[in-house]
Parts: sequence; C-alpha cells; structure tokens
Amino acid sequence: MTAHALNNASIEELQVELRRRERRVTSLQRKREKLQAQIDEIDAEITAYGNTASAGAGRRRPRNDSNLADALAQVLTGQTLSVTEAADHVQKAGYRTTSPNFRTIVNQTLLKDKRFKRVSRGKYTASGGGRSSKKRTRKSRG
Repeated sequence: MTAHALNNASIEELQVELRRRERRVTSLQRKREKLQAQIDEIDAEITAYGNTASAGAGRRRPRNDSNLADALAQVLTGQTLSVTEAADHVQKAGYRTTSPNFRTIVNQTLLKDKRFKRVSRGKYTASGGGRSSKKRTRKSRG
C-alpha cells in the first residue's frame, strides 16, 4: 500500500498492512542472519590463511616504512620542489596514501616541520635542521 492509500484505509486494512510489514521485516531479518553467517565463515577462512584483519573492517590505511615528514625530507634533500612536485615525488618514491587531499597534507607537513625551509612562494627544500614536528604558535597581538 502506498502512503496515499493508507490515508483513506479503514482500521482493518491498516491492521492487515501492519501484519504484512511485520512479516516482511521478519523475513528480511532471517535473510540477514543467513548472510551474516556466510560472512562470518568467509572471515574465518580469511583468518585461517593468515590475515588477521577482519574483511568487514572497512577501508584500511596503507602502511608505509616511514612517516610523511621523513619521506619528504628524503625527497627534498638537495633539491627545491613545489608542493605538488613534492607530493608526486614522495609517492613515486613509494609512499602510499588513499587521501583525496594528499597535496594539502603535504603542504601542512612542509609548513609545520622545521626540517623544511620555504625558498620562495610554494617552493620548499630540506633545511638540514633537527627533527621537529611541533606546531608553531603565533604571538598574540596586543
């Protein structure tokens, strides 16, 4: 029954519709339980093959050998690159990411880490300074 048809239905017709919907929900719940049991069996089989991650865990972040700042430091040592070039070079060097905003993340890392020096607008190089990823604090105007 459509919502419009329910507006003009008698109490008896509404009760019939409620029973029909309850049976449908029960049927769907049984179907879901069977499918969940199949998923659980598949997860157990995946685990038996040595994968400890649950297949239903969702998107997994790629594992890298080093963090982004370390990878950027390697790429920028001895050269000056734009943010986009640095992002491309670090990925070509093997850094994996699934971020749709990776360039922005690279830009933030270049700004906050003291190992990187801004040469000109949008161009950065490795400064050779100590490792630090502490955020800069601005002096308050007063």
